[in-house]
Amino acid sequence: MRDVLPELLAWWRAGETVGVGTVVATFRSAPRPPGASMLVGPDGTAVGSVSGGCVEGAVYDLGESVVGSGTPVLERYGVSDDDAFAVGLTCGGILDVYVEKVNRETFPELGEIAADVEAGRPVALATVSEHPAPAWLGRRLVVRPDEPTTGSLGSARADDAVHDDALGLLAHGSNATLTYGPDGERRGEGMRVFVWAFAPKPRMLVFGAIDFAAAVAKVGSFLGYHVTVCDARPVFATNSRFPDADEVVVDWPHRYLTAEAEAGRVDGRTVITVLTHDPKFDVPLLEVALRLPEVAYVGAMGSRRTHEDRLARLREAGVDEKEIPRLSSPIGLDLGARTPEETAISIAAEIVAGRWGGTGERLRDRVGSIHSEDLQ
Repeated sequence: MRDVLPELLAWWRAGETVGVGTVVATFRSAPRPPGASMLVGPDGTAVGSVSGGCVEGAVYDLGESVVGSGTPVLERYGVSDDDAFAVGLTCGGILDVYVEKVNRETFPELGEIAADVEAGRPVALATVSEHPAPAWLGRRLVVRPDEPTTGSLGSARADDAVHDDALGLLAHGSNATLTYGPDGERRGEGMRVFVWAFAPKPRMLVFGAIDFAAAVAKVGSFLGYHVTVCDARPVFATNSRFPDADEVVVDWPHRYLTAEAEAGRVDGRTVITVLTHDPKFDVPLLEVALRLPEVAYVGAMGSRRTHEDRLARLREAGVDEKEIPRLSSPIGLDLGARTPEETAISIAAEIVAGRWGGTGERLRDRVGSIHSEDLQ
């Protein structure tokens, strides 16, 4: 929903009614992840996508129908390959799409949720997408860390169960459909709840204000990271040299990373790229980075000779053999990259592969499913 939130909010504020279709679960080679949304505007405009173009027509028609009836619908597209082709889902994947009517009356909490998202405050929205009792369908619970919940799914038991699970999803910044018994029983079935986890953007920390850093910052921003470029040299660390970075910091890299970690601004989604390939910056920085309890990725630029020298210096500094394997160096996948832009793509490819368990192989040379496991 994040991608279509500005348009949805504008119509909501104007008192209009919008049909909203959201991917709440995916299986096999589904084209869009859970949380991808499409709007059917009051003027007939279609905004966003649930399948990259495959089933948009069917979801658009269903959105118009739901706006008219007011009854939410959970629809599965692509039950089989033949059915998938019939509705245009030619990839053979399976999508569960929840379609609802949204206006000020049906979704009064939207304005406050949008304000949280805009300010970077974590907030989760849980919506009942399936339940044996029709009265539960479409009920919402809004979850914020360290604050009371607002709304209700239908019972205190259900609210408590979903509240705890939603906080877990917020911590990881992931959306998911959760399954419970009709009254929120954890081991039951019958109620499905989709949770949008609007966590702040994950962070990409780029150390070294060089030309490669500008390209990495641009790709990181494109991938949805909050990008920080840090260098101790003020003549190089300027906003004009890094227009795609969210912030440019002049500080010693190891000192900045230590302060950010102590302030709780480094977590399991954070990626760290070290591009300076200068021992006086690299070694103290990597000492800190490799000892952080939770980061998604630590990569360092340099030739193989630079890498071997760096490893020797890290060992001399006391970094042990359990910590060193966390380092991706030389940084990136082997794409044959030469330019800063190509190198940035190779670094981004390694980060994405690490996140989803990809191998970096050419898909044409692989046998079986494109994805290593079903996305659910």
